Amino acid sequence: MLNMFRTGCLQKMLSWQHMHWRSAGRPMFMGTSATERHKTQAVIFDMGGVVLPSPLILFKNFEQMSGLPEGLIGKAIISDKHFGAWTRLEEGKLSMEEFAKEFGVECSRLLGKEVDMSGLMPLFNRTYVNPYPQMIDAIKCVRAEGLKTALLTNNWFNIKDQESFIPLDLTLFDVVVESCKVGYRKPHPKIYEAVLKELGLPGQQCVFLDDIGENLKAASQFGINTIKVKDPDQAIVDLERHLGLTLRGYMAGTTTVPRRLTLDKVKLTSYLNTQLKLHDKAEPVVRCFSHGQSNPTYFIKYAGKNLVLRKKPPGKLLPSAHAVEREYQIMKAVEGHGVPVPKMLALCEDDSVLGTPFYIMEHLPGRIFKDHLLSDSRPEERRAIYSEMIKTLCKIHSVSIQDAGLQGYGKHDGYLKRNFQRWAKQYEASKTTDIESMNKLMEWIPKNFPPTERCTIVHGDFRLDNLIYHEYRPEVLGVLDWELSTLGDPLTDLATLVICYYIPHGFPMFPSFVGEDLKALGIPEEKELIQEYCRRMGVPMIEDHVWDFYVAFNFFRFAAILQGVYKRAITGQAASPDAEYVGLYAKEVANKAWEVATRSNHRLTNQTTAASDPANSGRRHYSTSAADMTSAGSLIISVESLPERVRTLHKQVKEFIATHIAPIELKYVAHSQSKDKWKVFEPIEELKAKAKAAGLWNLFLPRESDHGGKYGAGLSNLEYAFICEEMGKYLIAPEVFNCSAPDTGNMEVLVKYGTEEQKQRWLVPLLNGEIRSCFGMTEPAVASSDATNIQSSIVRDGDSYVINGHKWWTSGAMHPRCKLCIFMGKTDPSAKTHSQQSMILVPMDTPGVKIVRSLSVYGYEDPPAGHAEVLFENVRVPASNMLLGEGRGFEIAQGRLGPGRIHHCMRLIGHAERSLELMIHRTMNRVAFGKPLAAQGTIQADVAQSRIDIDLTRLMVLKAAHMMDHYGNKVAANEIAMIKVAAPNMALRVIDRAIQSHGGAGLNYDSPLPYFFSAGRSLRLADGPDEVHRRTVAAREYKKHMKHKL
Repeated sequence: MLNMFRTGCLQKMLSWQHMHWRSAGRPMFMGTSATERHKTQAVIFDMGGVVLPSPLILFKNFEQMSGLPEGLIGKAIISDKHFGAWTRLEEGKLSMEEFAKEFGVECSRLLGKEVDMSGLMPLFNRTYVNPYPQMIDAIKCVRAEGLKTALLTNNWFNIKDQESFIPLDLTLFDVVVESCKVGYRKPHPKIYEAVLKELGLPGQQCVFLDDIGENLKAASQFGINTIKVKDPDQAIVDLERHLGLTLRGYMAGTTTVPRRLTLDKVKLTSYLNTQLKLHDKAEPVVRCFSHGQSNPTYFIKYAGKNLVLRKKPPGKLLPSAHAVEREYQIMKAVEGHGVPVPKMLALCEDDSVLGTPFYIMEHLPGRIFKDHLLSDSRPEERRAIYSEMIKTLCKIHSVSIQDAGLQGYGKHDGYLKRNFQRWAKQYEASKTTDIESMNKLMEWIPKNFPPTERCTIVHGDFRLDNLIYHEYRPEVLGVLDWELSTLGDPLTDLATLVICYYIPHGFPMFPSFVGEDLKALGIPEEKELIQEYCRRMGVPMIEDHVWDFYVAFNFFRFAAILQGVYKRAITGQAASPDAEYVGLYAKEVANKAWEVATRSNHRLTNQTTAASDPANSGRRHYSTSAADMTSAGSLIISVESLPERVRTLHKQVKEFIATHIAPIELKYVAHSQSKDKWKVFEPIEELKAKAKAAGLWNLFLPRESDHGGKYGAGLSNLEYAFICEEMGKYLIAPEVFNCSAPDTGNMEVLVKYGTEEQKQRWLVPLLNGEIRSCFGMTEPAVASSDATNIQSSIVRDGDSYVINGHKWWTSGAMHPRCKLCIFMGKTDPSAKTHSQQSMILVPMDTPGVKIVRSLSVYGYEDPPAGHAEVLFENVRVPASNMLLGEGRGFEIAQGRLGPGRIHHCMRLIGHAERSLELMIHRTMNRVAFGKPLAAQGTIQADVAQSRIDIDLTRLMVLKAAHMMDHYGNKVAANEIAMIKVAAPNMALRVIDRAIQSHGGAGLNYDSPLPYFFSAGRSLRLADGPDEVHRRTVAAREYKKHMKHKL
């Protein structure tokens, strides 16, 4: 289906959506993952002598420069392995100045005369900075296979800033353990314990590369496999043999060639020699692009050339599928007619060479955008990139079929009918079960063909991620993936472009624009794309009902393709290990096609128009009435209606709470009132480990921001709502499942807006539950309900930002494991109102961060996390800590608040449900005035009203979650505002009735009711006061009224 050769570091959209992910954020591909090919799960590298040249070379150079006898430095180092200056330097016990002095004394003692060693370590900083390129290549290859990597080094603190000396890109390693930071150096056993703990693996699943025998011997005591490094090339060969992988010729997006797709290198070399006139003493390096769904695609490095080879897969194939010969023909033909494509080099149709036909082309460097929202670009850049995309499509459709010599490439009429018959036939040939919507489409499409259609070259899968852009300019250098190309109706190509305007967030195959503010982003709306295409091609604007047909037709085609992918996967013929997972979505795509087919020109895109009211033409329609929601699927209102996987998760969470959490709740309450309340309650940590092992971890991350379940469980907002309600019934439950605020919101911020470096440093440990975090926004000196009032400053100073501010209600800041604050302040007070604020990452141990005091809510301090008043005085952090960019704080804040608001509301419903349960139990077992309280009419009325209040509010919250899932947070803004008012007020009423029924017992810590009440009251302020949310709802009502009058 998709062409998979790769450039730069970006991966194809399908692979991006369909990977299983480790916490480090790298792919572990289904079916042929590294963990299935071998037991080793991590490779541990020493630095000097392995990744970097041995320091012995530098020692020798220094000795020659200083007129010292050769070997003096080495002798001084080994003369006292336990307490010598070198040992204490690597243990972090000596500063650089102290080391130079003491090491000079040791060398002087050995030499018999005074020696100045102060120049030794500065020489390291100047010259010891170039790693072995082949070893860096190997590390990247190891990571591409889904294995973890670690750096385990005897190291020291640098001269100037006390940072350790590592002249390497640390993003190459999941774990870095340095002797100067842990206080132990190799071969001390504790340093090996530290690296295994950080990796979370037993020694038997690791292999360690070091150039010193005693270090390897110590590692082997932990069951770690070892490789003695004599030179980097030998080490890589040994590591390849141990892992059974190819660790050379790294190219982003590639892995070792799976056994079923192995090429005969002898025959390949012969072909390259004879046909391409390429010669090299070494054999070709061959790697496989890991993200193909159809034709296996290989990266080949040979004779100084980077090549791409694409071939038919082995095995029995569907009729006319995988036509690499046609791909070669079309790309070769359009190459000289203004269409940018890679240079085509050779086509081989002889099966005896590599088993199936193949072609070879040059590897084209550049950028491929897997992120259709272009998050790293400015609005004007986004618009230019999309404009260039349309321009390129028009170049394809403008090629003269005759001049390109493609008269016989396909029939010149009846494309839609012919193409429909092709995909219907292939669907029938690959069908594994009956899909009702496909049956309906196969009846509907032939009855609705447009009366006329043009004929041009058709690409067949034209999308942003099938284009190679110039590294710096918005210029397309190459169009990829021509497998589905033919002669036919060009509007089918245009329809392919707009899939992301229709697919909801979380759908695994395609990115989504639904609910995004495209105008602000600089991305054209669907209608703008169509208008630009028609203008460039000089054709009339497409009518709405005609356009609906093309969109539905296109979804039908993709459904048929996906069904073929699935059939090949289950018969073992798929090019990609993800293929089976991808193919399962054929039914989802077919349902979307039928949804579009059956609508009457009513668009469920993010530029929906009210067709019946000409005055509203071209305007965004934000109505959330039932009539507007019919095509989004039914609103799920009970656990029983959830998908089976979610029902199972819900049951597991509920049982875990009952078995493990409920029994220790009173112990936690006692701890929170003790003198040790600001210490971690250890039983929680034990339960976290159990929850994590059970897979009940990070359930909160919504699919819309965690595509493919990379970090979390892949639940929708609505699905998680039911689980979140269960967590809300017990005080410590959210934390046990790593689903507690403010960490949840902070993790979402890092997932959506963090750089890879920021994710590695902060997101991964947060996801692992290793650290906690806080959020610094509210300020005591201003009315923070209007965030534009915030006065805290973030000022750029060279490569740093200097932060000053006074925050309070900084929840989580008191926790002993709180390591990070996401801080909001002003970077440019003179900018537009909502562009003044920025968000930046502030490590809590940064000098100038001072916790003033703990704040309480009605006497509750919520230890050990607490709510803190915090001063930030001249706090200096690296400029790289800025989130998303200056002036984008409000954008981040809005993205952070949506799902978090649902979480608070569902937990409040959990509070209310348990309060009602406690009330019923209490009133059934207490007697007053001669009869049980439950027999009192006022009690019965309170119970009934509580049930009514809870169920009404739950429905409101579920509707809001449903709207967020199907239309995005922006469209659901009104629903979110309403539940933020409704849920806390409902909970307070229900909890108050329960407290009243308990009498004095309802006021004491013996029950959770007082805590529930304080939490509910604080949430009428926490995400904005009720008044602000009511103001939002009222403004929308007036706006709708004015639109209606117009």
